Amino acid sequence: MLIKCFFAGFGGQGVLSMGYFLAYAAMKEGKEVTYLPAYGAEVRGGTAHCTVGISDEEIASPVASEPEYVVAMNQPSAKKFQNAICSGGMMFINSSLVSEPPQRGDIEIILVPASGIAEELKNVQATNLVMLGAFVKKTGLVNLKSLELAVEDAFSAKKKLIPVNLTAVRRGYDYLD
Repeated sequence: MLIKCFFAGFGGQGVLSMGYFLAYAAMKEGKEVTYLPAYGAEVRGGTAHCTVGISDEEIASPVASEPEYVVAMNQPSAKKFQNAICSGGMMFINSSLVSEPPQRGDIEIILVPASGIAEELKNVQATNLVMLGAFVKKTGLVNLKSLELAVEDAFSAKKKLIPVNLTAVRRGYDYLD
């Protein structure tokens, strides 16, 4: 079964990293994955998005025309991609920055105050990891341990950052209890 996920936000919010961590965690679990990042020339402050495909079979294309899951880290992304998600899908919204969530009745909206939680942790750069923790909890696409291993591997050159980033993942994961 092929599942497509779409992550979107401003450049600098760690949107591409979210997709990378998810793809890496799925790969650690022996799943087939695709990862397709995209960002404008502006990068920080401009738009950024990526697509992740996860399957138990080989994936033919990394493009996701109607993803099952969309994560919107800011208002412009929520507005722009609200109609991309397939009927019956889920849209994860960073409710700290999105004041007007989509009004579609055929998708589930998951509000996570990711920026606010990251501020409480005094680690605003980990907003993406808070959201990713909540995303993994709700979707079950990968298990928490695989995500934690992906984060540890990504920060292996900066070991002092591992504990604070794992805390962010766990806070997001526990937020949806």
